[in-house]
Amino acid sequence: MVLALAVWIGGIVFFAFVMAPAAFDVLPTHQLAGAVVGRTLAALHWIGVASGIVFLVAALLAGPWRGRGPAALLVVIMLALTLGSQLGVSRRMNTLQAQMPVIDQVAPTDARRAAFNRLHWWSTRMEGAVLLLGLVVIYLSAGETRRQRRDW
Repeated sequence: MVLALAVWIGGIVFFAFVMAPAAFDVLPTHQLAGAVVGRTLAALHWIGVASGIVFLVAALLAGPWRGRGPAALLVVIMLALTLGSQLGVSRRMNTLQAQMPVIDQVAPTDARRAAFNRLHWWSTRMEGAVLLLGLVVIYLSAGETRRQRRDW
């Protein structure tokens, strides 16, 4: 369970605070940076889905359910947000981006760009929510580990 959380949350932290900013700082155009970030985000989402499933299976196999219910519920919410972002928001963003080969040359008032910007806003909020919920799950899981040690 802890390993699944570490992979998922660690990936989000690295993506948000290292990889995405570096791509926009280093690559020569926003178009290239956006392509790298979009592809990386898709991989991160599928890693998150796999990690969430591993967490839930491990929670079920770990013995008496006891205090794991709230953490498992939060992981289910995290999975829903991640899948919603990947299968809904990101997919629509990709469709819009294909209609605007060079997004920086499209007026901010253009309906496609405005829709893309709204979706980007949702994407970042959803990823932030997954990160925050994941930190809560880590806290809850650490508390459960402490309780189990005490019961030994």
